[in-house]
Amino acid sequence: MALSRSARLGSLATAAASFLVIAASSAPTPGADGIGDPYFPQLGNGGFDARHYALDIAYNPDTDRLDGRAMLTARATRTLSSFDLDLQKLEVTQVDVNGRRARFTRDGDELRITPRDALRKGRTFTVTVTYGGIPEPLGGPIVFGSNYGWMKTGDGVFVACEPNAASTWFPSSDHPSDKATYDIRIKAPKGLTGVSNGRLVSTYDRGGSTYTHWRETRPMATYLATATIGKFDVKTGRTPGGIPIYVAIDPKLVNSNSVDVYAVTAAATDYWSQVFGPYPFEETGAIVDDMPEAGFSLEVQSKPAYSAVRNETTIVHELAHQWFGDSVSVERWKDIWLNEGFATYAQWLWAEHQGTRSAHDSFRAAYDARPADSAFWQIKVADPQRDTMFASAVYQRGAMTLQALRERIGDAAFFRLLPAWTRLHRYGNANTADFVRLAEKVSGRKLGDLFQEWLFTTGKPAL
Repeated sequence: MALSRSARLGSLATAAASFLVIAASSAPTPGADGIGDPYFPQLGNGGFDARHYALDIAYNPDTDRLDGRAMLTARATRTLSSFDLDLQKLEVTQVDVNGRRARFTRDGDELRITPRDALRKGRTFTVTVTYGGIPEPLGGPIVFGSNYGWMKTGDGVFVACEPNAASTWFPSSDHPSDKATYDIRIKAPKGLTGVSNGRLVSTYDRGGSTYTHWRETRPMATYLATATIGKFDVKTGRTPGGIPIYVAIDPKLVNSNSVDVYAVTAAATDYWSQVFGPYPFEETGAIVDDMPEAGFSLEVQSKPAYSAVRNETTIVHELAHQWFGDSVSVERWKDIWLNEGFATYAQWLWAEHQGTRSAHDSFRAAYDARPADSAFWQIKVADPQRDTMFASAVYQRGAMTLQALRERIGDAAFFRLLPAWTRLHRYGNANTADFVRLAEKVSGRKLGDLFQEWLFTTGKPAL
């Protein structure tokens, strides 16, 4: 069909307008300095998706100095004129983007990088940061009043970074919603062992140094990365179910342990694989270090890190996190009960498995121990706020929620739900609404009242 001159001009004007809209939408703009998490607004970064970290670090315990070179491979999610990484306090000496020197500035914990050319939406790029200094741990009320992050020990360093301390030792998009794979190479004085995530690729001595190379091929949140260094007695093998295992224990603690860390780790990994679905990583294990000042342990991906001697209950808790927290990670930090409530409930399941106490009795003990006027019941578990995100209510009331759910929908549906959850969100992120929807789908029941009462309402629920 032929068009009149006016119609042709109108079509050209429409096409020109469309072009201008497309051009404006693809014009280079700065990436955001955070993803907007309500608890940590500047954690993570906008405008790109982290894909892989290649970290090369050298640490000298005598001076406490860390020298590093971090290469991040990422995909631009918008056309970027500049972008940010999170890095706390360490000095940056050089930044390269796609192999070419880039300009950078510092603003608090933000490292803003301006490449020579805009990074087009959908394109993969690399940024390499050379940096160094003396890492400082973080402190305050967030993690039980303890220091956390990069913590110096008597012979090296204990690295446990939840929730916001990965950027104390490497530049990153430091939020669990931006997961990536890792290669971590550690140089330490000869005689010390560097232990990290995934599988050990190589280890060798050269001159006065020991080099170790670890590779984590499964997506990992930044706070779960570690580069713990020290003297360790290492035991490797396979669990009875065939999963590779690597356990490193500070020799000061070997004879004082009240629990066989290797045996319990192997048994719990195999049992959770039956209950929660296939083990999500290439290796299981543990890092047991002499760091009593830390006051906590952490579900480091593939190798939970224990500060000083820990018990069987702690081990089964941290291993349950490999499914709930590590493989399935929170979308925002307010969803932390999906990590801690589930791992605490796993402790109750372990006691039930061992025949020492049913999960129902654990639920009643936790419920009855706290009167209705206790501050425990005043924390809203589904949004506990930053300063109380690790409060006991998040752990215990979170676990009570799961037992209340189990008793509402029955064992058959409940034990279908757990592996369905870990399968559906494997290596990804999820939130509370996602869990509620899946629980209703698996059980075929409306459950809004139960979750409203246990997760979204303060006060002691009536039984």
